[in-house]
Amino acid sequence: MMCYQAVPTEDALAKFPEMGSLWVEFCDEENVGVKTMDALCLHVLEKNFQTAIFVYQNNLTSGAAKRIPSVAPATIDTFQEADLVVNITHHVLVPRHILLSNAEKKELLSRYRLKESQLPRIQREDPMARYLGLKRGQVVKIIRLSVTSGKYASYRICL
Repeated sequence: MMCYQAVPTEDALAKFPEMGSLWVEFCDEENVGVKTMDALCLHVLEKNFQTAIFVYQNNLTSGAAKRIPSVAPATIDTFQEADLVVNITHHVLVPRHILLSNAEKKELLSRYRLKESQLPRIQREDPMARYLGLKRGQVVKIIRLSVTSGKYASYRICL
């Protein structure tokens, strides 16, 4: 089992003050059960991590999946190893996604005189939303290339 810890930089903390430390764990078991997930949850709670990323090989049992919400307010994002073989952010058809800070979100809503409910949506299960670790209410700026207008930006709110 490989494990890594990441602490946000000062620049990242200035833009996203709610960001905390991150724990990444790669599991070498074929099927992840309750015992392994309980150990991860306990570690996340004891060390006071904000977010954990858990990468497993084949299957995550339903019992193990039910343990994930027990670490609230921390979050555990799970990825199957096969999902991470290709970096989707480098794919030619995937536009650039940029997470907006709360201040940038407020500025966007006031500039266009919008409510959150009027923004287009991006699902939490969307591959790019999972990659960015989007949480409900966060806004992402999507920069696309266009034949007629060059570059244009659109904004989506995570549900």
